[in-house]
Amino acid sequence: MIRSVDADGIRIGENVYDRTIALTVDTVLEDPIGKAVGELSEEDFAELLDASPEVIVLGTGTTNIFPPRELVFAMARRGVGFEAMDTAAAARTYNVLAGEGRQVAAILYL
Repeated sequence: MIRSVDADGIRIGENVYDRTIALTVDTVLEDPIGKAVGELSEEDFAELLDASPEVIVLGTGTTNIFPPRELVFAMARRGVGFEAMDTAAAARTYNVLAGEGRQVAAILYL
């Protein structure tokens, strides 16, 4: 579970990550993507998609940034729910879904 998101980073357990991370209910991947949100493509999510998530939550930093439309369509074609929101909201959403036992993954930009 994600404990907090603030200016110091993303706290998961006792670890604080001060850069973009990707996570599933089993794994944290540090520095998974070196691109801006607006440049993301389906290929950037390959490692997360290997975990067969029902939903991917994209935390876009301190403000909500819309991802490319083609990325949204690609996730829909795969049958994967895809939601983009600011990172604090994404962390809360991830925690709720994981707490419900859902197969959820996230990419969280700081």
